[in-house]
Amino acid sequence: MTDARFDQKYKEHLQRKIKDLKDKHDAVILAHNYQRDEVQEIADITGDSYALAVAATKVKQKVIVFCGVSFMAESAAILNPDKTVLLPVAEAGCPLAEMITVEKLRLKKNEYPEAAVVCYVNTSASVKAESDICCTSSNAIKVVKSMKEEKIIFVPDKNLGRYVREHVPEKELILWDGYCVTHQRLTREMVEKTKKLCPNALFLAHPECRKEVLELADYTGSTAGIVNYVKDSNHKEFIIGTEKGIIYKLQADSPDKKFYLPTDNFICANMKLTTLGWVARSLEQMVYHVTVPEDIADKARKALERMIAVK
Repeated sequence: MTDARFDQKYKEHLQRKIKDLKDKHDAVILAHNYQRDEVQEIADITGDSYALAVAATKVKQKVIVFCGVSFMAESAAILNPDKTVLLPVAEAGCPLAEMITVEKLRLKKNEYPEAAVVCYVNTSASVKAESDICCTSSNAIKVVKSMKEEKIIFVPDKNLGRYVREHVPEKELILWDGYCVTHQRLTREMVEKTKKLCPNALFLAHPECRKEVLELADYTGSTAGIVNYVKDSNHKEFIIGTEKGIIYKLQADSPDKKFYLPTDNFICANMKLTTLGWVARSLEQMVYHVTVPEDIADKARKALERMIAVK
């Protein structure tokens, strides 16, 4: 048997095993758009951080297997205190979320006592608990506009914060010096080179990218925004300015269109830690159970619920 045939049979074996274990434990699988193709394929719900946060509040199953990174599973646990939330790979963290601590945020709040704190969902539960409201890249502009305060401490992504500032000039945004290490890799030169190679393609960028990159974009939006833009567009070719995992969803929705990445290194290593084998093990052994201390969860839940309530 060839390696390819063996790999396919093993994949099918894991898919059947996961389905059986889901039924046994009354579980649902949520997967971020940056996950491996095969993980998105077996997921019940896929989406960006915002879509998954909302979906987590509506699922009926007793167990949520969150194929993403730790802050996402934490948010699901906070929003569903009566459910079991599992993160298949305990080491799946987020470097951006680790660029801010609750202690440092408190110091910043002391500097600007009149300011409200808007925290990107890419943060720990403790940071969320210290914030007034959360946001995602899908609704960050709406969230900031909804605040009655004129001064906003926006944490931790400076690129997203800069993008929001340009769209909400009436607010004063104090930006944290954090960034997504994956999106930060993308440079203006990479995009310009790809545009020359693909002159008929539109460039779609995530707001976590550098300002110099966003200046070249035909459209800037979250992963969900990019997916919807492609579906609605008459164009047939696109340069995708976000993590390569989104290509699975784009190709599934628009098989007649072509997609190009401006760099082969557009990979979030933490998102790619989750495999079918780890998902199967998670359901088989009911690991790793994500819990948040009640006092932190109660405060963080308010920040998340305020975010979801913004229309």
